[in-house]
Amino acid sequence: MTALTLLSNLSTTILAEAEAAQQYMTESINSLTFMGQFGVVMALGLAALGSSIGIGAAGQAAAGAWGKEGKSGKTLKFTYIILLGLPISQTLYAMIIMNKIGDVLSHPEIAAGSAGLLFGIGIATGLGEMLSAWMQGLVGAAGVRSLSESDGKGFAFLLIAMGIVETVGIFTMVFLMGRIPALPGA
Repeated sequence: MTALTLLSNLSTTILAEAEAAQQYMTESINSLTFMGQFGVVMALGLAALGSSIGIGAAGQAAAGAWGKEGKSGKTLKFTYIILLGLPISQTLYAMIIMNKIGDVLSHPEIAAGSAGLLFGIGIATGLGEMLSAWMQGLVGAAGVRSLSESDGKGFAFLLIAMGIVETVGIFTMVFLMGRIPALPGA
């Protein structure tokens, strides 16, 4: 066997090992990036679930109040729509986080190194927004009943109470957005 043949065999082996290592790295990056992608999905999915439950709770109370008002010949109150619509904003907050994480996911080397963080941010965002929206809907439902029974008195107080619950969703978005890794050139 000549030196040239040995070098050729050695270079072939080195190239094959390098390709195998590259394949392993690609698979590892893809696996880690999946965690970040899962976090994105959970952020939006959980927030939307909370918004749906919150809107549903307030909407049921509004439907009952409108039925009662209609039966007694009163004008139906538009203010109930405001109270039942407020929990939708938490889904928007989660979408903002989702888009920011999506930007990071477009840089696989950063996403892979931050996979656990991105996953955690997604889950924490989803849970924070879900519970904020859900509780806001329950406050809205109680508010509809209160307005119905008090002939519309106390609307400003109800908006303040719902705003306080909304603040939890805003804080969730702002504080977790600050934990998303910065991108090069940003």
